[in-house]
Amino acid sequence: PEGRAAGPTAVQLSWPAATDGRDVVSYDIHQAGTKIHSVGGRQTATVLTGLRPGTRYVFTVRARDAAGNVSPASSAVRITTPGSAEKAAGTAPTRFTARVRRADGAYHLDLSWVPPDVDGVVTEYQVHLDGRAATSLVFGGDAPRGRATYSFYVGTEAGVTHRVRIRPMLPDGTWGAFSAERTVTTGTGN
Repeated sequence: PEGRAAGPTAVQLSWPAATDGRDVVSYDIHQAGTKIHSVGGRQTATVLTGLRPGTRYVFTVRARDAAGNVSPASSAVRITTPGSAEKAAGTAPTRFTARVRRADGAYHLDLSWVPPDVDGVVTEYQVHLDGRAATSLVFGGDAPRGRATYSFYVGTEAGVTHRVRIRPMLPDGTWGAFSAERTVTTGTGN
């Protein structure tokens, strides 16, 4: 089959008609091995809706005849739906703050945020410092659902300005949107 995204929550699939000589009564569309949709035997294309933005999907098609015989799965088609403004707004951590703390002659950033309100629990975050991924953190079985906090070392020099933001790894395995970016300077108490 062939396929393409038809917006952030839909894909369009098409496939050649089965040629095994039997009358095809339906085509079954499978996503990651699970049947999710069927169309009539004369139809060789469909649009699947209700998908998640920014998500990678794998689809296969099987033909079914009147006796209930099902063909082997077609080759797989892989499609990633584009992200959307709605997804970006809903998956970013909120109330993100960053404060400089000095301890034992070094500067640390104390971060605090509210996890995004998504289906499932967010257990992993990526911290970006000055435009680059600086560190990842993974919470164990007790991932925070209310306010989360994290501290990390940023050096010993005073007067250094840093830009920091975070993003979550969503339960579906895709990265969520970034939090607001905060700017802090070591040695100034902000």
